Amino acid sequence: MWRCVGVAGLLMLIAGCQTTHEDLIAKGYPPAFADGFDDGCSSGRQAAGAITGEFRKNVPRYLKDKHYAEGWSDGFRQCQAMRESEDREDYRSHHWDEREKAWQQQKDQDAARAYRSQ
Repeated sequence: MWRCVGVAGLLMLIAGCQTTHEDLIAKGYPPAFADGFDDGCSSGRQAAGAITGEFRKNVPRYLKDKHYAEGWSDGFRQCQAMRESEDREDYRSHHWDEREKAWQQQKDQDAARAYRSQ
């Protein structure tokens, strides 16, 4: 579990021009894990409905290379969840903010009417 949290943290802390692949290797992950993470992440974004990203999985390598398979699975889950979370936040901010504004406007109008009638 902590490894997943750590890799998720890595995704959020990536800075500059360094790729996720380079950052994972710099943090001590095996190159095969980083390869799998990149492929899994692209696949996870695509599975969550992203326009960008494509399903990528080197099946023979996935079946034979434990590090690639772990990286692919971690990347898929994390990037799929991140994309779905972004979609939920976009929906919430768009739809709920409109409702909040309408409610506030109605409340202000009602208060104005109440003050005028006094």
